[in-house]
Amino acid sequence: MTETTALSWPLIQQAQARIAGRVSLTPVLTSTTLDELSGARLYFKCETFQKAGAFKARGAVNAVFALSDAEARRGVATHSSGNHAAALARAAALRGIPAYIVMPDNSPQAKRAAVERYGGRITYCAPTLAAREAAAAELVASTGAAFIHPYDNLMVMAGQGTAAAEFLGQVPQLEAIVCPVGGGGLLSGTAVAAKSLRPGIRVLGAEPAGADDAARSFETGRLQPAPVPHTIADGLRGALAERTFAEIRAHVDGITRVSEESILESMRALWEVLKIIVEPSGAVPYAAVRRGHAGLAGQHVGVVLTGANLDLDRLPWQAA
Repeated sequence: MTETTALSWPLIQQAQARIAGRVSLTPVLTSTTLDELSGARLYFKCETFQKAGAFKARGAVNAVFALSDAEARRGVATHSSGNHAAALARAAALRGIPAYIVMPDNSPQAKRAAVERYGGRITYCAPTLAAREAAAAELVASTGAAFIHPYDNLMVMAGQGTAAAEFLGQVPQLEAIVCPVGGGGLLSGTAVAAKSLRPGIRVLGAEPAGADDAARSFETGRLQPAPVPHTIADGLRGALAERTFAEIRAHVDGITRVSEESILESMRALWEVLKIIVEPSGAVPYAAVRRGHAGLAGQHVGVVLTGANLDLDRLPWQAA
């Protein structure tokens, strides 16, 4: 698989063709109750109903099926807190190759179980980026597997961009799209796809205040070091890469920080009003638009609910 230097609309179109029939077309839900709270017309893109329970299925399938037979023969490997791990394990199973997955030892049990269901071979490590990268490097060296980074990979980024392309096909009147940002793969793909299809649309990222390297990088114009993340949104604890930051700088209109309290309030509101399960990371973009905080009043706003994988026996609002 040969990578070019930048994400492009043709790469996203190729991803659309490659993943067709291998991922779900996810629904869009609306709620007048949530509209009234935000002062905007909200459309929720429910990647919570995606294969493996998150948008990550798109990028993983695209990356795995973009590999040549020779590249794929020894399998694929990655490190991930959970959603990319399960998505890659599923994509590998579809192609009939092994998946070697490094996961932090504090990953939610629901995400561990999903990887195991798809046949992924898990290696646990300490919950730091350095430990994840070191363990993944050891796996690649010992197995010869192709490494598929959770977000710093053009084929992954292109696959994630298919969600926005699909969204605009379903709701062409969107004036803005808000999605969460951790490592930046989804935000990069969303921005390139949305701006290619509708140049005037606004694309906004949303990030926990306790893991705000993307917001600081965007504000300063330079890639900022990631802090030790302090957030319940485990899927957003990753740090931007040079590749994803370049796309965000070029195409994204802003990044909003949200508090832990607002993440929990938004997560619970989505459960109670939309009647769907949304994990903390998936609730972050709604937290950014809830009660009009993102300056989108009166607009048609797309909100990407990215995943639904969490431990139902340990709901955050039930914590002692």
